[in-house]
Amino acid sequence: MGTTAADRPEVTAPGNTDDLHVLVLAGGLSYERDVSLRSGRRVLDALRSVGMDVELRDADIALLPALAADPPDAVVIALHGATGEDGSLRGVLDLCDVPYVGCDARASRLAWDKPSAKAVLREAGIPTPDWVALPHDRFSELGAVAVLDRIVDRLGLPLMIKPAQGGSGLGAAVVRDSASLPAAMVGCFAYGSTALVERYVAGMDVAVSVIDMGDGPQALPAVEIVPRNGVYDYAARYTAGRTTWHTPARLDADAAARVADVALAAHNALGLRDLSRVDMIVDAAGQPHVLEVNVSPGMTETSLLPLAVSAAGLDFGRVLSALVARAATRRP
Repeated sequence: MGTTAADRPEVTAPGNTDDLHVLVLAGGLSYERDVSLRSGRRVLDALRSVGMDVELRDADIALLPALAADPPDAVVIALHGATGEDGSLRGVLDLCDVPYVGCDARASRLAWDKPSAKAVLREAGIPTPDWVALPHDRFSELGAVAVLDRIVDRLGLPLMIKPAQGGSGLGAAVVRDSASLPAAMVGCFAYGSTALVERYVAGMDVAVSVIDMGDGPQALPAVEIVPRNGVYDYAARYTAGRTTWHTPARLDADAAARVADVALAAHNALGLRDLSRVDMIVDAAGQPHVLEVNVSPGMTETSLLPLAVSAAGLDFGRVLSALVARAATRRP
């Protein structure tokens, strides 16, 4: 299935990376543009720190002419939201014969749509909370009150509400009573046309990053997330003092092994490569439940993958350069 970082503590970039020209894509037009720019600058600095020739560029109208005029050896996608995660940009890069770090367009599309990804995980026997996906149109056509009553009857309370496609906790809310459900749905629909309504699982919030240097995927130490207000929303993710992280997570050895195994299983079930981040809840019995899988994890100073890299005793720049070198070998 894979190995944990403890099994392979050393990371060595394959081949000579000194002569590679690397393009970092950041920005875009999603709600997560500001976070993406911060990720992009962090990646830029990390790769330059290990001597790589790196350029930062936005994904805008000038991108394709630039790729044609001076094709990079590899691209690092630091775009979040639809621009970087729905597979469309990866498909364009494939058309341009430009290799990139991360999974291909098909796998990206699958992971981006949370209900589809959860269905694949459930079919593979990977635990994920029960859910229903509700498009805004059906919500209106069938009558909001009747639909919400049926959801509560089926899934119970509390519930987790979030956009079926999206990230950074935007539009997400925990609903603990029926009276709060309509407002949570309205807030969710402000960020996407389909809401994912999920049975809330109480427990420890953890994120397990998976990286693959060419010897197979390995799970980095789990990061435990403790938001001050109890919900890991946008403010909790990117505002200093709103969240405490424990790296590694405060899990016993058996639970730590379980979350690593589940993360690797999810990474493989969705057909991912190079890197991913698997977000889970570990319940009181030590059982992990996968919430979602991110194919373009944040790279900011408070992002979870860099924290996991540090917890594994690895150098962030060296890890990124190894992933870039691996991607560059895919160039036609």
